Amino acid sequence: MYFTIRDSGDVENAARQIVAAVHADGRHQPNSVYSFQTMTALISLAGVVVNALTVMLILVAGVTLAVGGVGIMNIMLATVRARTREIGIRKALGATAREIKLQFLMEAVFVSLFGGIIGAVIGLGLPFSVRFFTSYRVPVSGWSAVIGLAASCIVGVVFGTLPAKRAAAMDPIESLRYE
Repeated sequence: MYFTIRDSGDVENAARQIVAAVHADGRHQPNSVYSFQTMTALISLAGVVVNALTVMLILVAGVTLAVGGVGIMNIMLATVRARTREIGIRKALGATAREIKLQFLMEAVFVSLFGGIIGAVIGLGLPFSVRFFTSYRVPVSGWSAVIGLAASCIVGVVFGTLPAKRAAAMDPIESLRYE
């Protein structure tokens, strides 16, 4: 027999009462053994598994963002080194350290934002293609794309700060001599 109980706190008590009612019915043999199983333990185990998977996915996402950020930082450091002469010319023409810092920081944000856009398109494209080709509907939240793009911008700012500071701190005379 299957029963549904409205309040999850009453499941164990209701199961005992149902077994007692079947025993007291009198239509069954007195030596019959009845037992019950509830889904409470299974539901709590599923909650533990979901929490463990959430923690694991957060850790994987953190490592992925850190690796991507280090890649962006390396690209931007190479860009600063390759554009040393340009930085010297801009400083000689009156560009402030703040303007140069902002320029390289914006470039780092654009690089990371471009990667975030590609990730959002792929991340949203897969569930929508499943919807298109099958009758199964994968639930998708628009907030996931917004959070992903915001995270990519933050990664660009955090990991683009060091190259931007290095570019802004360059001496214009030494930068113009660099070959």
